[in-house]
Amino acid sequence: CEEAARSADPRITNSEGATLYTQRSSFVYGNSHGFVGGYPTSRHSLSCAVIGQQDDDMQRDYWYDSNRLPDQLAAPEAIGQRAAERTVARLGGRKLGTRSCPVLFRADIAPSLLRSLFAAIRGHAVYRKSTFLLDQVGEQIFPDWVTVSEDPLKYRGQASAPFDNEGEATRFRELISRGVLQGYLLDSYAARKLGLQSTASAGGVRNAGIGTSGQSYESLLQEMDTGLIVTELMGQGTNLVTGDYSRGAAGFWVEGGEVQYPVEEITVAGNLRDMFHNLVAVGTDNDVPGSIDTGSWLIDNMTVAGA
Repeated sequence: CEEAARSADPRITNSEGATLYTQRSSFVYGNSHGFVGGYPTSRHSLSCAVIGQQDDDMQRDYWYDSNRLPDQLAAPEAIGQRAAERTVARLGGRKLGTRSCPVLFRADIAPSLLRSLFAAIRGHAVYRKSTFLLDQVGEQIFPDWVTVSEDPLKYRGQASAPFDNEGEATRFRELISRGVLQGYLLDSYAARKLGLQSTASAGGVRNAGIGTSGQSYESLLQEMDTGLIVTELMGQGTNLVTGDYSRGAAGFWVEGGEVQYPVEEITVAGNLRDMFHNLVAVGTDNDVPGSIDTGSWLIDNMTVAGA
């Protein structure tokens, strides 16, 4: 990995390291209700982080792959080269003035938006009335082309499991159908507090995904025309009670559907309710490793605060 990264571009000056992780184990769970069950599990990953320098500007970035099967991991050379490409692309970053514009959350960043959705429909947030999606089951919260689902029994899925952390049998479920919220994520305690049934969600969502609207990454750039690509998020500026969203960010400025230059030291801000409603498209570039399946998200309008 490291050798491939250094060979890819002379501006790669150092490495923060490459890591190979491999694990095989058995998970067994039992409880006082008489349930005992178990299943084997495995996980393998390979990652590489490198540093690039151009004049006085230094940047870092990384790439990785993970899979249930070790022989399905990407080649080390490919991971190192992609880490180098991502790092070099960030060199020469500029600042932006404050503006409102479309924002494209790249596919490796977009899972964080789905995690915000899942946190907002988690049963514990609902019964405590600490979510902006309180009493929204059956309501339109996304455009009508959007479907979000979880598939805990997906073959070789990164988060597949036959039962949740309380022994409840898992199953495929649509959380958002035609933009409408179908229900909450309930473990047994939250279900009792709300007078509902468990949705086998103890331990979280498993193998979640959002359907694509059919555009490639390049088509999303053309559709955006002028705006911001977000490639990194910093901080924890998400208020699930109000939906207010404000995160430090870095990325690229786009004009005429073409990347112009990298940008840094900016903040992207909006409200999750508006961001979900104003989702324009989800790309087909859903090839990022992990248990959340999503392409890049194009959101119609957000505030970008800069220098």
